[in-house]
Amino acid sequence: MLRSKWLWIELLVVLLAIVARQVPGPRTIDDAYITYRYSQNLLRGEGLVYNPGEQVLGTTTPVYAALLAGVALPFGGSRADFPVLATWVNALADAVTCLILPLLGARLGSRFAGQVTAVVWAIAPWSVTFAIGGLETSLLVALATGTFYLHLSGRPVWAALAGSIALLTRPDALLFLIPLIAARLWSWRTGDRPSWRELVAFGAPLAGWLAVSLSTYGSPIPHSIFAKAVAYRLPPTAGLIRLLQHFATPFVGHETLGLGWIRVGLVLYPALYLLGAITSFRTQREGWPVLVYPWLYFTAYAVANPLLFRWYLTPPLPIYILMIMVGVWRVARDVKSPIPAALAGAAAIALTANGWTLAPDHGPMRPAPKMAYIQLELLYRDAAQQLRSWIRPGQVLAAGDVGVLGYYTQARILDLVGLISPEATAYYPASESIYAINFAVPPALVNDLGPDYLVVLEAYVRLGLLTDAQFKRDYRLFDRLDTDIYGSDGLLMFVRSGEQ
Repeated sequence: MLRSKWLWIELLVVLLAIVARQVPGPRTIDDAYITYRYSQNLLRGEGLVYNPGEQVLGTTTPVYAALLAGVALPFGGSRADFPVLATWVNALADAVTCLILPLLGARLGSRFAGQVTAVVWAIAPWSVTFAIGGLETSLLVALATGTFYLHLSGRPVWAALAGSIALLTRPDALLFLIPLIAARLWSWRTGDRPSWRELVAFGAPLAGWLAVSLSTYGSPIPHSIFAKAVAYRLPPTAGLIRLLQHFATPFVGHETLGLGWIRVGLVLYPALYLLGAITSFRTQREGWPVLVYPWLYFTAYAVANPLLFRWYLTPPLPIYILMIMVGVWRVARDVKSPIPAALAGAAAIALTANGWTLAPDHGPMRPAPKMAYIQLELLYRDAAQQLRSWIRPGQVLAAGDVGVLGYYTQARILDLVGLISPEATAYYPASESIYAINFAVPPALVNDLGPDYLVVLEAYVRLGLLTDAQFKRDYRLFDRLDTDIYGSDGLLMFVRSGEQ
């Protein structure tokens, strides 16, 4: 009877995850629109490309782009409402994660810990924001937790297949696959050899993508990875500091308890994680790849020090939270009272829930996570609505953030960061003197490539393009939208002289 009761509760949590993503509705992030345009062009028969005729792999998530294209087929094809479809796809992916977490917790020593983690994940701002933001994060997390569970439940073929698809969903899936592959190689040494079915399950999707990507793009590695590495300028410890802050606030406790809580979290949560990891390792030694994953992720991104977009920080969180809750459960077991675990679980859920607002100050006036910030996207959408009536077929629109503008104008895009425009990367790294923030547009990039229209935040061009004599001669400002995002003095809209 008790087991049946808990099953019903776990199913209600799955439903909660779906509802928590439908209540706010789409609050789509700029990068997601890039994937949507890849999906649209795939449905139009242009192939998996951003600009028709340009064979550039600018998306890091070919599986998600193909999945959205497939889902869109019965809903209007390339004319489907991709933000709405993506929200539903992500809601279902997060529901799967919430279904798996109690099962994974049971394998690692505490179903209770998995149940609390599932509730937290159902409403977590770090989960909901990027689900309604239209990104592939929810799918990646579902595949990661699923791969871990399949590995621990002795289903290596299915684990290999899930892991392979995860790697095609986002390249940083490699960070959870490395310890799993190491574990399988070790088991090989002890006589438990991977079967040919396991090798095929892992290798076939990757081989198929390798063949397609080499013939289409010349490389399976997304160009956007290289572009981001050279275009942004960051202090050497920026990634480490951001990761420390993130790992100190898994339940967004600073929203309730103030920024001082970060100092407490830096000690409290890793300590509970360590206790939980020791408990889980003693319960199932085969679980060690799961336990090292968050810290391998932490180390890799701290060393690489890329510009850490918020959705980069999400994938290790379910395992991190799970081990924290296993540590809490261990404390309760040692003191022989369920009260500490119940109180800690309730506190984790309450702190997480406080990361929401009932009335966002922009966008749809529906409850949403406070961090679901789309002010810039709304600004770009206003710009796109103006540009649609001006840009003629064949003309080129250049921008530093191309997602919203590309999706709503459908114009040929010159991406000034270089994600989908390899020609732009030749102008980076740029001179340090033109950076007002972590990104700046080199004047020569615009002057040499000569786009017809240019839309940029003022901070991107303050110290470079706006001071360049050739640019001031060749382009004129025809509109400015008020904003102080990133310290900018407006969103600037330029047209090439003689074009309008």
